[in-house]
Amino acid sequence: MTINHQPSIVHGISLNKHQFAMHLIQIFLVGLTIGMTRVVVPGLAKTDFGLADQAFFLLTSFVVVFGIVKAVMNLFAGKLSEHHGRKRVLIWGWLIALPIPFMLLYSPNWNWIIAATVLLGFNQGLCWSMALNSKLDLAKSTQKGLVNGVNEFSGYAAVGIAGFVTAYFVELWGAKEGLFIFSLIVILSGLLLAKFTIIETLPWAQLHTQNAQAAGQETTHKTLGQLFKTASIENKHLIALNQAGLVEKFTDAIIWIFLPVYFLTQKLTLVQAGAIIAVYGIVWGASQLITGPLSDKIGRKILIVWGMIFCGVGILAIPYTASISLWTLEAAFIGFGMAMLYPNLGAAVGDFAPAQHRASLIGIYRFWRDSGYAFGALAMGIMAQWSQNLILPFWFVSIAMLLSAIVVQISLPKKT
Repeated sequence: MTINHQPSIVHGISLNKHQFAMHLIQIFLVGLTIGMTRVVVPGLAKTDFGLADQAFFLLTSFVVVFGIVKAVMNLFAGKLSEHHGRKRVLIWGWLIALPIPFMLLYSPNWNWIIAATVLLGFNQGLCWSMALNSKLDLAKSTQKGLVNGVNEFSGYAAVGIAGFVTAYFVELWGAKEGLFIFSLIVILSGLLLAKFTIIETLPWAQLHTQNAQAAGQETTHKTLGQLFKTASIENKHLIALNQAGLVEKFTDAIIWIFLPVYFLTQKLTLVQAGAIIAVYGIVWGASQLITGPLSDKIGRKILIVWGMIFCGVGILAIPYTASISLWTLEAAFIGFGMAMLYPNLGAAVGDFAPAQHRASLIGIYRFWRDSGYAFGALAMGIMAQWSQNLILPFWFVSIAMLLSAIVVQISLPKKT
């Protein structure tokens, strides 16, 4: 592919602030797109989409499908962008999402929701990956923690906001109509902005590679299969980070699938449940403005390990408390734990990845990370269906997070 080099190809967030801001807006819109499903779809699965009481396995099916599709797209998005360009793959992601609003509006049964989720997985895998990789292209190699921090702030603040806003939309117009209006506005905005405000950042990525070559770093060509083998079974540092990414999605999955249902069983309204879950997303998003740059100074490992511990403790506390104020504090505590670990897992992968293969290795990490949605949702669905209550999944997620923290502590160098 021929790349039209842009003038003034230099690295640094401040030197590329306009394009950096445009990609932050892209991430915000991608976050809104996934966030619209966080409260409304699980909360109204029975009343609007025909699921029976305690059909826990069916309830998890849409997140299982989402996790599989997004994980696979993450795996290939980096390689696709290296051949076709970041901007083109970003636009593909938004085009694939265009049918989603209409599928939600006209859905006669739960299978339509699952089908819409397949497209959502394509959208998230392509768009989120491209907006992140483009910002890493533009930034200095010493700014990876900051990049991941502001990236995840923008995305997950949007996830929290969307969950709360769509709950209000449902109150005003109904589930299908509310989701249709919200999703159509967001997806069209993302597509138009991607087309008319984004420039191609591969020249900046190529400059990173040239700098790495000048510094004597390895620049040997490797296939995606070779890189996948390295990251998944050979390099103990990447293995530790990949397993941590997979397990931390158990936390997000339980909040996405079961927390709205759990709160509704505790006689909260959909708007109240949405507000508590929004606190989780907003604290997660906002705190990453601190925890991402902080990791550039004090290291990634300490924040990752303690973030996983915070999440494990916070998740287990929810079913053993019984007030809106405590649930809100716990949601904030879990959100802060996610802020400690989430941007810094991705940044740590970038630390161990050669510049030439960074997009692909981050894609492999994101494959394992988002497959955690599928593994976690499937396991929790089976547990909840078998036990016919929601307590066992909370224990499962808590224990998994604490064990994963131990793996990271043992496997990563002290000064990571």
